[in-house]
Amino acid sequence: MNDLDQMYQQIILDAAHERRGEGELNPFDGESFQVNPTCGDQVNLRVRMSDDGGRIAEVAWTGEGCSISRASIGIMIDMLEGASVDEAKDLYEQFRALMDSRGAGLTEDVEEALGDAAAFVGVAKFPMRIKCALLGWMALRDATDKAVAAKGESHG
Repeated sequence: MNDLDQMYQQIILDAAHERRGEGELNPFDGESFQVNPTCGDQVNLRVRMSDDGGRIAEVAWTGEGCSISRASIGIMIDMLEGASVDEAKDLYEQFRALMDSRGAGLTEDVEEALGDAAAFVGVAKFPMRIKCALLGWMALRDATDKAVAAKGESHG
């Protein structure tokens, strides 16, 4: 294992141990429950939006998962709390593309944009683990979409 792989592995282990964002969030604007049937990981993720509905104000989650899914959720929350909906969608797409590339899609630009989430490049080489890394991201995208729709209904 080279130094970069070791650094990435340490980022994932530290983030999994920290369990950033774990807990209930009330009130919330959007919620998504996602399950990875391959390994049994599950997450219930809630999001609260800014008053104008354009930013992700707060994210919290409950559930059970492997270190990869917990780490991915924690790093994602660090990156996306306070981000605009468009920024969050863009980062989701970049992370998804990195996972879909099986680890071959890590350019300097992608690494810079994704920050610590780029540590999952090694995970992308293992198809059975990709769903673990994507679980929280899919939940956040779904919860955010629901929150934006709900905010639009309440203001329209």
